[in-house]
Amino acid sequence: MTASTPPAVERAAIADYAFLSDCHSAALVDRAGSVDWWCVPRFDSPSVLGRLLGAEAGHWSLRPASDFTSERHYVGDSLVVRTLFRTPGGDVAVTDALALASGARGHDIGLNSPHVLLRRIEGVSGVVTMQFELAPRMEYGRTEPHLSALDGGVQAEGGPVRLRCTGSVQLNCSDAAVRSHFSIAAGETVEFGLSYQPSYGSPVASAEGVSIEDTVAGWESWSALHTSYDGPHQDLVRRSALVLQGLTFRPSGAMLAAATTSLPEVLGGELNFDYRYAWLRDLSLTVRALWLAACPDEPARMFDWLSRSAGHVRHELIQIMYGVEGERDLSEHVLEHLSGFRGSAPVRVGNAAWEQKQLDVLGEVLDAVHLLRDELGELTPPTRQLLVALADRAVESWQDQDAGMWEARDAQRHYVSSKVMCWVALDRATKLASVLGAEAHADKWATGRDEVRAAVLGRAWSERAQAFAGAFESDELDASVLMLPLVGFLPATDDRMRATIYAVEQGLGKSGLVRRWADDPSGFLICTYWLVECLALAGDQERAELWFASATAHANDLGLLSEEADPDTGELLGNFPQAFSHVGLINAAWRLGQAGFSGSAHVEE
Repeated sequence: MTASTPPAVERAAIADYAFLSDCHSAALVDRAGSVDWWCVPRFDSPSVLGRLLGAEAGHWSLRPASDFTSERHYVGDSLVVRTLFRTPGGDVAVTDALALASGARGHDIGLNSPHVLLRRIEGVSGVVTMQFELAPRMEYGRTEPHLSALDGGVQAEGGPVRLRCTGSVQLNCSDAAVRSHFSIAAGETVEFGLSYQPSYGSPVASAEGVSIEDTVAGWESWSALHTSYDGPHQDLVRRSALVLQGLTFRPSGAMLAAATTSLPEVLGGELNFDYRYAWLRDLSLTVRALWLAACPDEPARMFDWLSRSAGHVRHELIQIMYGVEGERDLSEHVLEHLSGFRGSAPVRVGNAAWEQKQLDVLGEVLDAVHLLRDELGELTPPTRQLLVALADRAVESWQDQDAGMWEARDAQRHYVSSKVMCWVALDRATKLASVLGAEAHADKWATGRDEVRAAVLGRAWSERAQAFAGAFESDELDASVLMLPLVGFLPATDDRMRATIYAVEQGLGKSGLVRRWADDPSGFLICTYWLVECLALAGDQERAELWFASATAHANDLGLLSEEADPDTGELLGNFPQAFSHVGLINAAWRLGQAGFSGSAHVEE
């Protein structure tokens, strides 16, 4: 994989970025050596490096001063990336990491991350002149900080944030940026650290006492505890598991949908949303994926977070998403001063979907608990109250319209996937009734379950489409109906389900990707992996493997997936990296193994 020298952010592609994480925050560094995204101290904090979404929103570039090509890889089983730059005068390697706390190992990684971005340059051959430019811009580029020289480095202070950059070469401040030019010969090493602390109060971070080696060791110790999966595509599954852990806010256990906001579903379009939050929709599929690729401790932590976040559920709207520490109010606003990724405005912070009615989340939560029933032990009274409330809500509201899993902002409808997930809620609640205590209403839930099933079978089938449609009394295809076999509503071998799988494949498939609906311009990666699972369950392993290969081919050179891809160009689109896409990859790979490919991993259905 190569890259030419142009630094202009307009020429970047989403696939050009590597993902760094300390399980508190995330950074993205492109193949030309520029860190264009870092939100600190939390994933959803305002960025201090934000050129990803606007040319003047901050960056940290470290690259050869002459023409170069580059190739890169993650160091072992870690989220530390090493980029080799080749120039006419020699080669250098740059290693980038968001530091883990010294000595953090296994399940403890990310608990006390120091909020330090580390960069190391190593001379590999010849002599190479390097170009360093750090231009931090706080609060998504709204604040240009004051720069001042300190012993061994430079301090940048603006608004609520103070950054300190240290290095083993001379750093110079001018024109609101820190710059340096230096030469590095074979065998020489130069180190930099950029540490965060709040502007007020005691210092909380330092580049001292943390290292790239310790960070690699921390990640690899985590990975060593999560090697039980031995099905097909093991390398892809292992990398996806690391990405999911990297998207987890370790102090609470919440998993983000993605590390970014407002990367567009369509270049130049307006479908740009903030995904730095935790969706309940992702819960059951993520629990399954982590069970397969990690261990039960990881999904159990996610459920602990949910129980705390939900609080006492009475008659209010069921929240479908939360902040990483359980925040409910995720009010959305537009950052008017940012032009967006390659001109794709608006740039949004917050997500108005937090106020939507989405009935499918009832089933996601109860399905997750059912999957984890043997690991959760005796349920606490607050947890039992939550689950009973969700099941009762499914009985009361399954006949209502809602915004659906694609979070429609135009109108509510009778989405089939929402009805089916209400069926899941009631089916799993009925099976869990014996552990839910005296408030369990098993007979009422079972009756409601049967009513939902009858309604779906009677009202979702379209004779014209010869498939289950996306909404009741509709003829429009929607890839979300591929969930029916995956949650046990109907077997994939059922005649109507077979017809639906075929209709989705033919009507929504394009260039090896599955779109959500017919006029959706982009291919949705999770939908493509759902098709893989359905084909495997239906016994068509050959086509399942072909669709798996076509979806996974869109991963970048580091194995990272965004939400979508352009069927015409293959370019990755949407927020990045996307948890749901990596969840889909893990579950589809496991399903291929269960359907007859190599592998022995097992999760009870």
